[in-house]
Order: sequence, then structure tokens, then C-alpha cells
Amino acid sequence: MASIPTSNSPWQPQGTVYGTLLNFRREWDLWAPRMTQDPHKAAPQAPILYVKSANTFSPAGQALQLQDGVSEVDIGATLGLVVGVEAQVTGAVLLCDWSVPHASYYRPPVKFRCRDGFLALPQQVTQGQVSDWAALQIAVSRNGERVQTVDLRALMRDLPTLLTDVGEFMTLQAGDVLMVGTDGLADGTRPRAKAGDRVEISAPGFSSVSVQVGAAA
Repeated sequence: MASIPTSNSPWQPQGTVYGTLLNFRREWDLWAPRMTQDPHKAAPQAPILYVKSANTFSPAGQALQLQDGVSEVDIGATLGLVVGVEAQVTGAVLLCDWSVPHASYYRPPVKFRCRDGFLALPQQVTQGQVSDWAALQIAVSRNGERVQTVDLRALMRDLPTLLTDVGEFMTLQAGDVLMVGTDGLADGTRPRAKAGDRVEISAPGFSSVSVQVGAAA
């Protein structure tokens, strides 16, 4: 793997950013007993995707400002696959997919995921192929203390399978980014951050994501 040389401007997605729900085994197992209940009555057969709208994009170096009564946020460390021509992955990025804590990751309300600045971006993309990241481990630190390790070996759908299954019902365009999912802790929650915290997401060979969390003025 090699990092794409940095430019003066931090990287930003050129297309649509898609997130994936329930793609880590721990969370799948947590929700499995309820998957047969109304309204779905069965476990999902295809990947569950959502869109991170452009207002959520927060370039490297920008702080996250908590607003509208939000006092803390879930840290959603993930890997984003960057799509090139002919729907081929050309690189990847670490991302922080922030969300307001809520009870259901099965059907998360848009207002909890698509708030301004709720997708923290790195400085640059790392070039490579999906096979390079099959066993990637992503470190999540808060105020210098590691609070989570996201292990991509625990994915329900590994990277090639996720791409194939998404391709069965939609075509990713050049510039799109597909996030592979976020993992929870042993109790099903995610690590959280509040005003005053600094969160860092890192992995070997990747441009890290470092964000200072602040309260609205």
C-alpha cells in the first residue's frame, strides 16, 4: 500500500458516500433475535446501506461542533473504499462516521447520522486493492487512550463480498465511497466523545483522522 502524495487541499469525496449497517458479527449477533419481528419478519438478505450527505463532510483539521442540545456522539471508526472507473476500488481512507447515540442501528433516523460535520475525513487517500486491507485493524483513541480496536476480520461480509453484493442492486460510480461499517463494543454500544475530547483514528499505512470535539458557541 502507498499513500497518494498529499496536496495543499485536504481530500474530500467526489461522489456519494454510502455507509453499511450490521456488517460486524458482534452487532449482527446482538440484533439477530429481533430480525424476525415486525416490520421486516426476517433477517436482511442484502447489505443495508445509507447515505452520508455532503453537509456531513468535515475535511481534515476541522473540529466537530456539538449543537442543538447534543452533548455526546458515538465514534464510528471505519474504512471507506474509494471507487474509480468501472466501479473498481482504487484506494481507501479512514473515516469517523459520527452519529448521535440512539437505540436502533437497524433503522437509524437520518437526523442522527446526517448532521453538519458528521463525517470526519483524512488528509489523503491510500492507494491499494481490497486484498491489502482484509486483516486491517483500526485503532480508536480518545484523549490519548485507546478505547477500541476495529478488526476487519470480524466483518460479516468481507470487502470483496460486500462489493459484490452491493453491485447486485446498484452501480457505484467513480468518486463514490463505500464505508464497510462500524463496530460496537462488547455491550453493543460504541465509544463516545463529548466536548473537550480529542478523537484519533489510525491504522498502518493510512492518513489518520484526528478531531477535536467542541460545543457550540
